[in-house]
Amino acid sequence: MNRKKLLELRADFLLLTVAIAWGVTFLMVQEAIETVPVYSFLFYRFLIATILMAIIAYKFYDKINKQTIFYGFVLGTFLFSAFATQTFGLAYTKSSIVAFITGLNVILVPFFAYVIFKDHVRKMVFIGSIVAVIGLYLLTMSGELTLGFGELLTLICSALFALQILFTDKYSKKVNVFMLVLFQFLTVTIYSLIFSLTLDEVTFNVSMDGAFLKAVIVTSVFATVYAFLIQTYMQQFTTPTKTAIIFTMEPVSAGVYGYFVGNELLTSIQILGAVFIIFAVLLAELKLKREK
Repeated sequence: MNRKKLLELRADFLLLTVAIAWGVTFLMVQEAIETVPVYSFLFYRFLIATILMAIIAYKFYDKINKQTIFYGFVLGTFLFSAFATQTFGLAYTKSSIVAFITGLNVILVPFFAYVIFKDHVRKMVFIGSIVAVIGLYLLTMSGELTLGFGELLTLICSALFALQILFTDKYSKKVNVFMLVLFQFLTVTIYSLIFSLTLDEVTFNVSMDGAFLKAVIVTSVFATVYAFLIQTYMQQFTTPTKTAIIFTMEPVSAGVYGYFVGNELLTSIQILGAVFIIFAVLLAELKLKREK
């Protein structure tokens, strides 16, 4: 096995740990936002993440330039806009439908990659994307899929997440990764503060209970600093389409964690969906002889 393939496998494995981190923290966030407004929670999560990232990346301050700031602003805008449209979407439709439509970015990534950048997508990776969508449907759907306002907002959210993955792939190869992540976090923090002050009932005097503190600390460290630093750095060694497929493991890990920790039930259909997603991730790793 050559060095390039080893780097790609390492990147894919670490991206898998990111999906697991997001899935495991899903239940914590659900509990926290029962008492703290969503944008207020996002503000504290990304504020702590920005501070931590500023400490981690202090050696690279000399790499700051207009290009890095602009790229961080673009990625941060994609990321926050995805969070915002997803949150508003939840107000108009079921969470299961939101989860499924958000996961459709696994199909949108290769489509955008071809349309915007004319990138080639391997056949097995594209097949893996389709299998992942089937798995997502079985795992998350519990209601009738219609095209209402909530679904439309969530579809926009899915497209924004796809663009964040795609442009992370391009930008991470052009500027310092640490600075890119730092300015992405800073952008999300500023947006979250503005939205919280505008839409939330409280921003600064939130209830600092145990659920909130646990969720904001764990998500800022593992689901934000670790997750986005790994995503940004490792996407240099793999493709955005494979990244999107690997990220479909998030609802799988959320379901498994909810089953063992939150006493949530998993139906046989949901388990089958999880199997499909795992199979999709394995498919994305395969290469046909003609594609080698």
